[in-house]
Amino acid sequence: MPRYPRSAAPVSTPDFASTVPEADLNGTHATMPRSSTPGVSMSIPGSGDPANPCIIQSDRTILVEVDNPRYAAARDALAPFAELEKSPEHLHTYRLTNLSLWNAAAVGLTAAQVIDTLVRFTKFPLPPNLPADITATMARYGRVKLERLDGSDGPAALQLVCDDPALLIELRRHKALREYLGEELSERSCRVAPAHRGVLKQALIAVGYPVEDLAGYTAGADLAVHLRDRTRAGRPFALRDYQRDAAAVFHAGGQVRGGSGVIVLPCGAGKTIVGLAVMALLQKRTLILTTSITAVKQWKRELLDKTTLSEEQIKEYTGETKDIGPVTIATYQILTYRPDKSEDFPHFGLFEQQDWGLIIYDEVHLLPAPVFRVTAQIQARRRLGLTATLVREDGREGDVFALIGPKRYDVPWRQLESQGWIATAQCTEIRVALPDDTARLDYAVAEPRAKYRLASENPAKDAVVAALLRRHANQQVLIIGQYLSQLRRLARRFQLPLITGTTPTSEREQLYARFRQGQIRQLILSKVGNFAIDLPDANVLIQVSGTFGSRQEEAQRLGRILRPKSDGSVAHFYTLVSRDTREQDFAHHRQLFLTEQGYSYEIRDESEIVPSQCREAG
Repeated sequence: MPRYPRSAAPVSTPDFASTVPEADLNGTHATMPRSSTPGVSMSIPGSGDPANPCIIQSDRTILVEVDNPRYAAARDALAPFAELEKSPEHLHTYRLTNLSLWNAAAVGLTAAQVIDTLVRFTKFPLPPNLPADITATMARYGRVKLERLDGSDGPAALQLVCDDPALLIELRRHKALREYLGEELSERSCRVAPAHRGVLKQALIAVGYPVEDLAGYTAGADLAVHLRDRTRAGRPFALRDYQRDAAAVFHAGGQVRGGSGVIVLPCGAGKTIVGLAVMALLQKRTLILTTSITAVKQWKRELLDKTTLSEEQIKEYTGETKDIGPVTIATYQILTYRPDKSEDFPHFGLFEQQDWGLIIYDEVHLLPAPVFRVTAQIQARRRLGLTATLVREDGREGDVFALIGPKRYDVPWRQLESQGWIATAQCTEIRVALPDDTARLDYAVAEPRAKYRLASENPAKDAVVAALLRRHANQQVLIIGQYLSQLRRLARRFQLPLITGTTPTSEREQLYARFRQGQIRQLILSKVGNFAIDLPDANVLIQVSGTFGSRQEEAQRLGRILRPKSDGSVAHFYTLVSRDTREQDFAHHRQLFLTEQGYSYEIRDESEIVPSQCREAG
């Protein structure tokens, strides 16, 4: 059993070498001095234009003026390589992180393209250090490579190959790496045990050198699987252009440069279909890991409806049933179950039960920490991550990059919206006052965590929910929240069905079916509604409470209503927030996601939604 790094250290960029490679799209490198990068002027990196929206600073932060006419163009141009940190009303803050630049490099962006984008939108000259810093950071992706030592298909020894002998010496001496690097094979390579493939990649990204893994994969057992041109229900079926492109980029013609990585697509854009397309390209036995039994059922429906696989070939491995077949769909919950914290995870053996040619990680941003551990051991299997956002609330984006793979394909939400593949959405935050002096006093004396819950469960929100239900009486409405006591209160008041984690699977599926068929128009969901529910006609979502400042949850919840509507109608996303409370502070962070994707949201007061007589009546 290989050893693992003791902690997921923040990604840093140590200065191991005095030169950095200039990378091109073909993966070749020419070593250049830091101070003379082709195509980048170190003395005058960009003169700037006072009419531009961006102020770019030497610490890699980028301030963007929201009211500037070029704001939208700048936002869309920055998105592929910068992370949004703050989005108050008038000035948004982005940052160029190592990981954001490495993900950009992984999808083919060059340092010259990044610098050119900054020059086009900067208000003042670029800081003199920044072009060299960006070039050096992006060049680190792929500067070290993992390759198969003897070219065989079996578990042969691997080698770490480095373009610079001095850098390899530094890496071999680094305390976080030395136990994973074996004998020196040449001045530019050393042996790596196959068991250390995953943990070495984690350690390398932690010290600032993300490795390009070209060691290839075990072939996996064959499985004939093809996409239908008509679904089992008789409807025409074909891949959308972006779905076909995403699958092709991941597959990479079957070469070693493909086979691992993350596809980022909006909820409702058909990430599951991309998974099916990859399966059809590979023709291999597949293990699919997802978030819930509901998601397992959805994957199985899609596989049966849109591929040539039979029901006997698709098995479920969950808390309810534990069958294994050529295609097996399991939940993260069952994989991370163990009777006692002192014991190992009994279901990790699933990874070795079949000769898998592909493992699909659905909603990879939610991958539980224990699954990272077993994933580090199966780096010879092809790995596909699917997600709507690379943001992880635990800060382990670097582990996703190292162990599942870098971002391979990404399409902006608003681009798909403009093409009609996802619904147009209007986002509204409604601020609600605490109801009376007693509630305000209770809030004032509460501990910080209790303050958030008191604000989230604010009973004054109920009247706003009532007004929104009246406004959208003839539409398909989802009410979603964090706290069961609040949701039960709403279910009693409005006589609506409620689905929680304890709702039996059969009852859930029956309620979802009735909602899809229009027999019920309003449904209340706990956090189980965040993930993988197939309710294509839902076009209104009322978020009454959430998980603190979770951007990933905001993404999932917005995605519940983004399936394109047959009548072309607009989707409405409402967030109810208690005014002047911790909930309002966290709401700002959640809404970073909306800003990243190009959505604007208006802030309304409850008085604009609820007539005064209704507020007085409670």
